[in-house]
Amino acid sequence: MTAKTTEAVDDYLKAILELSGPAAERVTSNALAAHLDVRPASVTGMLQKLAEQQPSFVKYEKHYGVRLSELGKRRALEVQRHHRLIERFLHDVLDFAWDEVHEEAERLEHYISERLEDRIAAKLGFPETDPHGHIIPEKDGEVAERKEIALSQWPCAVPAVISSVSDRDPNALREMKRMGLVPGTGLIVKPGTRYASLLVRIGAQAPTRLSRELASGIKVVERRTLTGNARG
Repeated sequence: MTAKTTEAVDDYLKAILELSGPAAERVTSNALAAHLDVRPASVTGMLQKLAEQQPSFVKYEKHYGVRLSELGKRRALEVQRHHRLIERFLHDVLDFAWDEVHEEAERLEHYISERLEDRIAAKLGFPETDPHGHIIPEKDGEVAERKEIALSQWPCAVPAVISSVSDRDPNALREMKRMGLVPGTGLIVKPGTRYASLLVRIGAQAPTRLSRELASGIKVVERRTLTGNARG
C-alpha cells in the first residue's frame, strides 16, 4: 500500500465495499451510518476527510454518495481477505462457533502481517469461503463471481442451496444453526408462503415456517451452481 490507514478508515472502506455490491454502486451516507451504527454527520465528516486525502481512498460527492477509488478498493479487499481468513482459522482450527468468529475477526483484521496472512491461508488449504459462505478475495484482489439473492426473494418450487448467510447478528446465526440453515444446505420455498413468513423445506426435513427477517439474511443460488468449500 502507498498510504497508511487507521482502524476506523479500514472499517469505512470495508463497509463501502460491502454496500456497493458487485456493480460498485454509490453508497449513501445514511446507508453507511446504519451499517456502521454511527451518526450521519460523523459519516459525512469522515467521507470528506477521506476524499481530501492524497492519495485518496474514496470518490465522494455530497448528496450523491461515495465510491471507492482503486486504492481504497485494494485496501478494502485486503482487509476483507484478512477478516474472512481469520474467521475460517478461528472456526476450523480453534473451534470457535460460527456466531463468535465475526467479532473476533473485526478486532484482528487490521493488524495481521502479510506473512501471517500467507501462513493462515496455507494452513487452511487456501479456502475459498469463510464459515458463513462469503467468498474470500484472492491475494491479488480478484473475487470470484457468484450470483446470489436473498432467500426472502427466491421463487417458490425452485430448488436452491444456501450460498452465504449474514454474520452481523449472533442471535440470528444461532437460530440458523439450530434450524440447519448453513451454507451448502439445499432447500425449497413451498407454496403457502405468506407476507410475514416463508414455508420452507430445509434438506429432507418437513416444511417449516421461516420469518422473512431471518430469510433476508440468507443468500441462495440455484442448487447446481454453488461452488467452493462453504461449510457451516
